[in-house]
Amino acid sequence: MAANKTTPSAEYAQDRKEYQMLYAHSLPETPDKKGWEPLLEHLECVARRAAGFASPFGCAALAEAAGLLHDLGKASEEYQDYISKQAAKGPDHSTAGAREAAARYGKIWGRLIAFVVAGHHAGLTNAFQSERWSPTPLNERLDPASRIIPDYSRWSSLGLKLPEQADLKPTRIFQPAPDYPGFREFFLTHMLFSALADADCLETERFYAEAAGLPSPARGGQITRKHLECLRAEMAARCNQTTPLNRLRAEILEHAVGKASLAPGLFTLTVPTGGGKTLTSLSFALEHALKHGLRRVIYVIPYTSILEQTAEIFRNVLKSPDDILEHHSGFEWEKRAPDAERDSEHEGREGLDKLRRDAENWDAPIIVTTSVQFFESLFAAKKSRLRKLHNIAQSVVVLDEVQTLPVSLLRPCMAALDELARNYGTSVVLCTATQPALRKCDVALPALKNGPAQGFDIDQQRELAPDPEGLYATLKRVTVEWLDKPVTDEEIAGRFSDCPQILCIVNTRAHAQELFEAIKNLPGARHLTTLMCPKHRRRVLAEIRQDLQQKKPVRLVSTSLIEAGVDVDFPEVWRAAAGLSSVAQAAGRCNREGRLDGLGRTVVFESLAPRKTADQDERKGSNQQKNLRILRSMLPFWQATRTIRRKGVDPLSLEGVHLYYQELYFNQGYEALDVATLPSGKPGKAGEKYPILPAVQRTASDMNLPFATIASAFRMIDTALAPVIIQWDEDAAQVVKQLQFMPYPTPRILRTLQHYSVPVPPDVRMKLVMAGVCTLLRPEVFGDRFVVLEQNNDLYGAQTGLRLDDPTWRSEESNIF
Repeated sequence: MAANKTTPSAEYAQDRKEYQMLYAHSLPETPDKKGWEPLLEHLECVARRAAGFASPFGCAALAEAAGLLHDLGKASEEYQDYISKQAAKGPDHSTAGAREAAARYGKIWGRLIAFVVAGHHAGLTNAFQSERWSPTPLNERLDPASRIIPDYSRWSSLGLKLPEQADLKPTRIFQPAPDYPGFREFFLTHMLFSALADADCLETERFYAEAAGLPSPARGGQITRKHLECLRAEMAARCNQTTPLNRLRAEILEHAVGKASLAPGLFTLTVPTGGGKTLTSLSFALEHALKHGLRRVIYVIPYTSILEQTAEIFRNVLKSPDDILEHHSGFEWEKRAPDAERDSEHEGREGLDKLRRDAENWDAPIIVTTSVQFFESLFAAKKSRLRKLHNIAQSVVVLDEVQTLPVSLLRPCMAALDELARNYGTSVVLCTATQPALRKCDVALPALKNGPAQGFDIDQQRELAPDPEGLYATLKRVTVEWLDKPVTDEEIAGRFSDCPQILCIVNTRAHAQELFEAIKNLPGARHLTTLMCPKHRRRVLAEIRQDLQQKKPVRLVSTSLIEAGVDVDFPEVWRAAAGLSSVAQAAGRCNREGRLDGLGRTVVFESLAPRKTADQDERKGSNQQKNLRILRSMLPFWQATRTIRRKGVDPLSLEGVHLYYQELYFNQGYEALDVATLPSGKPGKAGEKYPILPAVQRTASDMNLPFATIASAFRMIDTALAPVIIQWDEDAAQVVKQLQFMPYPTPRILRTLQHYSVPVPPDVRMKLVMAGVCTLLRPEVFGDRFVVLEQNNDLYGAQTGLRLDDPTWRSEESNIF
């Protein structure tokens, strides 16, 4: 639970007139300054709360110092005039504390605190101007000759009790990671920034709530025995079912839970599809958390479609829906401040702007989030992404479908997970049916010439599944067929005609829509992509499951969103050319429950593109060898898959999976596992390569780290997407109406909007606005954060979701008056 505000009454002496004239936050409609928040009160309350946030990783004193220094610039006459409405523009008020930190606390701690304090509004910056993608660099802000700021000397009248430099040393030993030099310092700066930023936001929220006569907003929550007891009861009921599959799931569960007493750290859970992996991993996480005093479970999932399903399962089994935080929002807003305020820190006179940018801080017992949200937050520079990080310390992180981590960012992702386990008391479970050979003992990851073996230090004792190899043999339910010749959409559609229940998974949303057009008149034809909003997809999936159970025709075309963890069960599945992990996940949708008399059929095929589509795909980066419809970025994975096929190994066996990753990593090479790219600034153009770990290693020793550049380079998805809000039902329409009158979006509003958003490229989003079919919602307040599709627009259909081909398209029926 978040720390309560404590008033520093000892310092509020009546005779300290000058101190009482300094304020941190004002109130509208109170020109007499009655009820305004004194600066000293704000600094001390933020310091106290930040120290509490940082104490789980032993850095309370560092966070306290940052909290006391973060708003020193508000002591300037210019700032006091600004919040009193005697000045039009708000001055820089964060550089002052950064300069004091650098002067008082030395080269390492001083610069670390300076980075945090200087960036507590705009975000972490770079040390030098030579690094791109950065606000004003720290070294320039620390140099009085380069940046002139208002005189803030009145801060000395506050009588702040700053910690001594000797007292800043962390109370836990931070172990360096031999494979990732400098990453310790890089990551600690992020965690300390998080503690300060979250404390500042929550204290501001507390002040304005109390000023309005409201209680402090309810925050917080941790794992309790009640959560565990609910889950135990649910699992006991499931294990009482007498089918062979459920008995096997019970054995897997018992074995995993039996290892909960092992010391926190890194674990693997390798269970084939259908083995009960989701609830087994949650059971281990809760048991492990309560045994070791860990605070929460963070469940990380690659796709929003699985996230929605998993969150719903957790709500049902834990009987506490309010304790499950589902976070995949695309509504973080850092690009644009409201036009009405002219404030260099984008805080606003009353401090409300930072509440408008409110982001989930993960202060809940169970977090269900996406891989993009999780990993991009770990490397982020912006406040909205970073403020949650401190809550990952002393937690259990379950990485579901860990094989989906992008190969180009694999080493930075592994460095972050290793650091969390090594120095922040966090347990990490690598959970998948196709374990991607990330351990040292797998001897699969490439190393530097004459360098040590790469990978996580995870031995066989920390594998949570009993006999993974035996499980694969027992749970084998499908056979994989490889088509020798590429096929056209017409040929695939022919198979759809012959088979009443069949799933075909393709690699792009455009291909999915084209293939659906070819089969849409067949009985039970369905289409599923991320161009449908999550609530729409859930309804379609519910209908599909019901029809499958009732033996009705279900002919489904989907993108890969259906692969990982979506519990549908088809007798036949076709999968377009992809990596072996995708093939295995597709096979997991086939004969999932083992109801067929024999094995299910999974067919892997190469798809021929029509000439017109091939010409378009060539411009967009698809491979044109043999006129195949496959993205160039997928070729290395498909080539490694074909190698496994040539060797004649069962692609779904542990041997096949291990050989696939060995082949993939060998073909890629050491450097290819850390090749982030900087934004090019030009749509469709690749940016400059920017290896992240070498950049950290070069700059960490003297704390000249390029935080902003690294954040801009670390992107789990190459093409950034932006949300379009779909008013799919009355609930969505009501939320949009509420936003018309809110000073800032509440967490409840943001969580609701997650269920009604469709991600599209930013340029497409802008075209929709320019065409008049989408509206920017209150841009003077929210900037470009909320783009809403007009109600009942023909661009959004019940079968295919949002059309992106022509923003001016209307159906014939809608043109009839």
